[in-house]
Amino acid sequence: MANYIIYIFFGIAPSIIWLLFYLRKDAHPEPNKMVLKIFFWGILATLPTLIMELGLSETLSRLNIPLTFILILKLFIGVALVEEIIKYLVVRDKVLKDPEFDEPVDAMIYMIIAALGFAALENILVLIPGKDVILFSQIFKQTITISFLRFVGATFLHALSSGLVGYFLALSFFETKKRGQLIISGLIIATILHGLFNFFIMGLEKDFWLSLVSIIILLAGLGLFVSFGFKKVKKLKSVCKIK
Repeated sequence: MANYIIYIFFGIAPSIIWLLFYLRKDAHPEPNKMVLKIFFWGILATLPTLIMELGLSETLSRLNIPLTFILILKLFIGVALVEEIIKYLVVRDKVLKDPEFDEPVDAMIYMIIAALGFAALENILVLIPGKDVILFSQIFKQTITISFLRFVGATFLHALSSGLVGYFLALSFFETKKRGQLIISGLIIATILHGLFNFFIMGLEKDFWLSLVSIIILLAGLGLFVSFGFKKVKKLKSVCKIK
């Protein structure tokens, strides 16, 4: 039982740290009740997403095409696209018509909140060790290591990719004729970057340094874009009650 408490704590910790960081980006803080609501909806969205990913992976594996193409389809379509769409749907269905959603920057904030909820459960599932890990000291050391790597890697990636989608979502309220185009563009760009991140992670075993540098460049570039996005969106006038 104690082991699972450790998994839950260190699984949620990376998300909470990034959540506290990004909530400071909002000059008009969102109600705690709303933040928790979207965070937990992000958590709940993880399980059906995993089921969808497993189903798509099985379907793609049956295609009569080279294994390399199957792998690319799995990384970009079977994982990245599915996750980016699900995180967006959480915000679209649970936030956009809520009275608390009253300024452009909220689009980025709530997308990040949903993403961090999603990442929290994902982290916990990753942290649960295999049967070969039996010693408490071994479990504790492995859990801290993986949690830190998830903090600077996958959890950060989830927050940034959803922040990017939130940026395009915010812009779409001022370009009503291009709203669908902007949202789709955001999802496509986020999916490509998310897929590249997954590809580089897999490449760590074969070419560690090249893959590591690629991951750092990707996260740094995406981080700068999201930071720029926050600055730009904050300058936009209040959208009041968006429908």
